[in-house]
Amino acid sequence: MVALLSDTSLILWLQQFSPTLDLPFTLITALGNESFFLLFLPLVYWCIHRRIGAGLAILFLISASVNAIAKAWIGMPRPFMVDPSVIQLAAAGGNGFPSGHTQGAMVVWSYLAVRFQKTWLWWLAGALIVFIPLSRLYLGVHFPADLAGGYVIGGLLVFAFFKAERPVAEKIEKHSSSRSIPVLFAATVATAFLVKDQGPYVISAVAALMGTSLGIVLERHWIGFQTNVSMAKRSTRYLTGVGGLLVIYIGLKMGCAEMEPSWLFRFVRYGLVGLWIAAGAPFLFHRFIKQQKPTQ
Repeated sequence: MVALLSDTSLILWLQQFSPTLDLPFTLITALGNESFFLLFLPLVYWCIHRRIGAGLAILFLISASVNAIAKAWIGMPRPFMVDPSVIQLAAAGGNGFPSGHTQGAMVVWSYLAVRFQKTWLWWLAGALIVFIPLSRLYLGVHFPADLAGGYVIGGLLVFAFFKAERPVAEKIEKHSSSRSIPVLFAATVATAFLVKDQGPYVISAVAALMGTSLGIVLERHWIGFQTNVSMAKRSTRYLTGVGGLLVIYIGLKMGCAEMEPSWLFRFVRYGLVGLWIAAGAPFLFHRFIKQQKPTQ
């Protein structure tokens, strides 16, 4: 197991094609970065399909939380830390195992392919599930074993989520908001203190998950927005929503940079990002960007 984790032969073979493939693999790996999902997940939820978008956001954030916790607990190094002949061609924070890009690609694109059942999406999903992890090897930031861990954990999470998604969604629809929202809020506060010492990546992922979960419950009980609007209105929604998202994401980062305790302000920042995506922006859409006859 140790030998497998520290094996860099495949990475070094791939890096013989550097710098020719640096740009394409850098662009491919960007499809697994936080900034990509920050813009992509709201697109699906706000503009394409509310229910599928909500499920996708929750699945991705569960996966990101599990991945961040696993990295913190297992504490495995990255290839360039082990072998000086490996060139680090991309920024990479935290520990290596399991690969977050691999796990994220696995859960996001397999979920979308299954839910939408489009041939072109199956091909796109297959390509991204292969090439995003491959880019991590080429860029020198993951071992093959890191990718294997991401595939296995991601696959298990997708399987479990498909089993649990419908029953949980039905309970959310049926339960009174006066009962579920206070419970979720209390769970969010308790979770903040549980993860405060687990590092910034765990705090960010768990905070976004809790904020999004609370927002989805609020949206279903009190807002009820739909995605069946004209393309022009979808574009207006997206640009408006992303504008508010960037104000929260960047504004709080700059405004709270020197504030202590840093873990608390990080939790609040990412929690508000999730809450805005799930409920804040939909409230704005429902109130000011009128929808057509509901179908979802």
